[in-house]
Amino acid sequence: MMGCRNRSVSCLKFVALIFLGLFVSVGCAGLKKGPKGAQPPLVQVAPGEEGYPVFTDDMDFQGLEDALVQSLAYYSRMPESRTFAFGEDRYSLRTMVRSAVALLYAIQDDPSPETLSRFIRKNYHVYRSTGQDGEGAVLFTGYYEAELFGHTERTDRYRYPVLTRPDDLVTIDISTFPGVKVEGKRHLIGRVTTSRKVVPYYARNEVGDGSTLLDRTEPLAWVDNAVDLFFLEIQGSGVINMDDGSEMRVHYQTKNGHPYRSIGRYLIREGELTKEEVSMQSIRRWLEENPDRRQEVFNYNPSMVFFKEETKGPIGCYNVPVTPQRSIATQKRLFPACGVAFITTEKPSEIRGGEVTSWKPFGRFVMNQDTGGAIKGPGRVDLFTGHGDEAEMTAGHMKQPGELYFLVLKPSVR
Repeated sequence: MMGCRNRSVSCLKFVALIFLGLFVSVGCAGLKKGPKGAQPPLVQVAPGEEGYPVFTDDMDFQGLEDALVQSLAYYSRMPESRTFAFGEDRYSLRTMVRSAVALLYAIQDDPSPETLSRFIRKNYHVYRSTGQDGEGAVLFTGYYEAELFGHTERTDRYRYPVLTRPDDLVTIDISTFPGVKVEGKRHLIGRVTTSRKVVPYYARNEVGDGSTLLDRTEPLAWVDNAVDLFFLEIQGSGVINMDDGSEMRVHYQTKNGHPYRSIGRYLIREGELTKEEVSMQSIRRWLEENPDRRQEVFNYNPSMVFFKEETKGPIGCYNVPVTPQRSIATQKRLFPACGVAFITTEKPSEIRGGEVTSWKPFGRFVMNQDTGGAIKGPGRVDLFTGHGDEAEMTAGHMKQPGELYFLVLKPSVR
C-alpha cells in the first residue's frame, strides 16, 4: 500500500477496489438505531442547520490519502459483523469502508472547496460532536513524535532507561470473570506478590527514574535527558538518535495501570506557573531550571509508560501508522474507530522567539486513528503534528477551541 504515496490514481483505485471487494458479501450498508439515554457524543446535522460546517481544507490531499488507506487497512482486519456508533446511530463495516473509499476517489483531482463541499453535502451524513458544553465546543491540543538522544548501554551521559514491559506486570481482563464489573474499565494492571495476591503495579514515586525495575525488564536504550524521557511517555512514541548514528523508533507498549495526572496542573497549584502561561515549553523550562524538584513534579503523575521498538513511524491505538496533521486522537469508546472526520480549529500563524504569538483558523479532513490517556469526553481532541521542531512547537502550545464532525456515507448512495 505504501506505493500509493506517489498519488498514482490507478494505484489508489486498485486499493479501493480491493477493499470494496473484501466486503461485497456484507449486507446492505444499513443504519441501526442504538439505545437512547443521556445526550450522545454525536448528533446529526443537516445542510442549512446551525452547526453545519463549510468543508474547506487547508492542506494538499497527499497526507489525507495516506491516512484514508491506513483506515482501510484497519477495516480489512475487522469481522463483517462489526458496527460503528455515531451517537445513537450505528453503521455497518461496509458503510465505513465505502465512506473512506468514496472520499479517496473524490480528492483525486484536487477538487475546489466548493466542489468538495457539494460532494459532501450530497453524499454524506454529517454528525457533530456535542462537545464539552453540549453545544459543540471542543478543545484541541496536539501531540508529536518525540526526539531523544541515546545509547545501547548506560554511561555517564546516558543514564535514564527507556523501559519495556516488566516481566512481573500482569493484565487482567475482568470481563472474563462472571459477575465482576468495574465502572468504565475492562482491564486491570497489577503484579503478583510472593503471597500470591494481585496488587496494583508500582507507581512512579515507588520506582523513581525506573532504575529499580531493571531486574524485571531490559531497557531498550539509555537516554541523556530525564525531561525528554518524561515527555516521551506523554507523547507515546518517539525517535531515539543513537550514539552510533542509527535511529531507534519506540512506541507505547503498555502502562503501569495508574491514572494519568497533568504535571502542568500541579505546577499551577503550586504557584510555579499560571494557567495562561502553561505549555509544554514552559513546563520544560521550569523542569530544566529546577532540577532539585524535578522528581517531585514527575511523581505527581503516578502513570508510567513502557515501550517497544518499532520499525515504522508512530502507531495509533488501532495499530495503524498515524499521519502528520491528518490523524487525531479521541476517547476510544465515544467516536467511530478510524472514521472520516472534519475539524475546525486554529493553527500557529506567527512564531517569535520560540513562542506562538498568533493563531489563525482552519478546517481540515482528518482520520480518527488514536486515543490518549488525557483525552476524555466528547469535547477533547488531540491532533498529531508529526516530527521535528515545528511539530513540537505546535503541539506544545496548542490549546485551541474548535469543532469536531464525523462523516458517513448515506446508505442510499451507490
